[in-house]
Amino acid sequence: VQLVESGGGLVQAGGSLRLSCAASGRYFSTYNMGWFRQAPGKEREFVAAINWSGGNTYYADSMKGRFTISRDNAKNTVYLQMNGLKPEDTAVYYCAARRGGFYYTSESYDYWGQGTQVTVSS
Repeated sequence: VQLVESGGGLVQAGGSLRLSCAASGRYFSTYNMGWFRQAPGKEREFVAAINWSGGNTYYADSMKGRFTISRDNAKNTVYLQMNGLKPEDTAVYYCAARRGGFYYTSESYDYWGQGTQVTVSS
């Protein structure tokens, strides 16, 4: 599975962005997907995850109510809608695919995209 993120950019605090992650390969619908982010000087952290069917979603506490993860298996794409952005959301955002393991640990994910930069100005 190859993953390509897009949709990052510069936005003012309080604004919104929608990130997309396009996957290649025939078995996208069998993978559970996640979004992680990494800010300069910080460790990569879990943002959100969605199971293979889209029926279950999970969020880090600081993203609940602001971010929404979704997927379209017909388009081999997973999305991250980010509203109410804050300067502390500035980071490189990565999508990732996994079959098993825990949704909140990066070690569980087998495939990663190259990342897309999100910058939130105050």
